[in-house]
Amino acid sequence: MEAVKEKKEASKNPKKEAIIVIKGLKKSFGKKDVLKDINLEVDRGENVVVLGKSGQGKSVTIECIVGLLIPDGGSIKVFGDEVTDMNDNQLKELRMKIGFLFQSGALFDSMTVRENLEFPLTRVLKMKDQHEIDERVNEVLEGVGLVDAVDKMPSDLSGGMRKRIGLARTLIIKPEIMLYDEPTTGLDPITSREISELILNMQKKYKTTSIIITHDMECARITSDRVLIMDNGEYIAEGTFESLQKSKNEIAKEFFKDIS
Repeated sequence: MEAVKEKKEASKNPKKEAIIVIKGLKKSFGKKDVLKDINLEVDRGENVVVLGKSGQGKSVTIECIVGLLIPDGGSIKVFGDEVTDMNDNQLKELRMKIGFLFQSGALFDSMTVRENLEFPLTRVLKMKDQHEIDERVNEVLEGVGLVDAVDKMPSDLSGGMRKRIGLARTLIIKPEIMLYDEPTTGLDPITSREISELILNMQKKYKTTSIIITHDMECARITSDRVLIMDNGEYIAEGTFESLQKSKNEIAKEFFKDIS
């Protein structure tokens, strides 16, 4: 709970700078309108949690932010630059500033933990100094508490450990923005809480700005500075975790009905 207390104290800082600005975002697949009119601003250093049932467009939104999907309309500005106008090289440069943690962790099964962590350093950042590479690897493993796993294969790790290594590999390039897609899916309650607190600690250590998609209400409680609820391709409620607990919105009530 100490981490949660520190998070709430930090959130009192009045200085704000929006580094993700989305206006009128629309995206359809065939006849299905997945995103209808999405408007969102995320301030530097802020953790924004997005709640919503499956198929509501939560993951589509963050895929549009990094240019993996092309929206049908609207504007996405990251660090002041319009993502929808970027060419391939500009998108590559942008993605070097954004960490994307997939549900599976997306580790390479044929590589050791060390090799998985070295991959973005040598292939993306083109680092060649092995001493500097080793220092980066050790730093992120210390951060996620898995220094002893450096020479293990992903198959030797538990689900929670794979999530931690996936997070370490994403953080190793020191992104300014983190996008989390269901970071606690498939984990037991204790491990889910550990991952949630780790996300919060990484926000403090690396001063990242994050969007966290989750169905896990405890994850939302621990990590969020602000919570948005998505339904039918739109945000229908917004506020702090505590304020939404008192919301009269019927959909919000469904999410918070079992929260004491």
